[in-house]
Amino acid sequence: MEEIKKIIEESIETKKRFLDVEGNLKSIGIAVNVIVESFKNGGKVLICGNGGSAADAQHIAGELVDRFLLDRKGLPVIALTTDSSVITAWGNDKDFNKIFERQVEALGKQGDVLIGISTSGNSENVVKGMEKAKENGMRIVSLTGKDGGKIKELSDVNINVESSETPRIQECHSVIYHIICELVEKEMVGGKDD
Repeated sequence: MEEIKKIIEESIETKKRFLDVEGNLKSIGIAVNVIVESFKNGGKVLICGNGGSAADAQHIAGELVDRFLLDRKGLPVIALTTDSSVITAWGNDKDFNKIFERQVEALGKQGDVLIGISTSGNSENVVKGMEKAKENGMRIVSLTGKDGGKIKELSDVNINVESSETPRIQECHSVIYHIICELVEKEMVGGKDD
């Protein structure tokens, strides 16, 4: 029981530290504005990450395409982690580090947003996807851990959880992207059910 309590307390402490870092809440607000602006101008959101962050990408897409709390029209969001044929073809024939770059090249355009998720901040395939997004004139929002790594430098908006523990980073990312989904949804429906 003590071990369970300790893990929960560590998760809470990570979130408290995130809350106390100056600029973190502002970064979430800016990310919401970037995403809403893209949607209102006919853009879409692409999301990428690996492992648990791939699952987070799919989670975010599910919340925004379907619904979070409000009944509304679907929003154009694609998790680049879900097309197994594209990922395995490109990963096998060319380079796994370019699986997101290729999809951003094919699907992303100026005015769209790429959300990159990486607990290390250095996932090479996410980095390459972001580099291609910049070439395409897309805005980049990222969720990272540790010191933000290379991904922080490539981002228009970086939301970083300063922790070296992957599970704690992912737990905090979950809170962050739920906030983003809720606020984006409210902005897109004017704060009420459609």
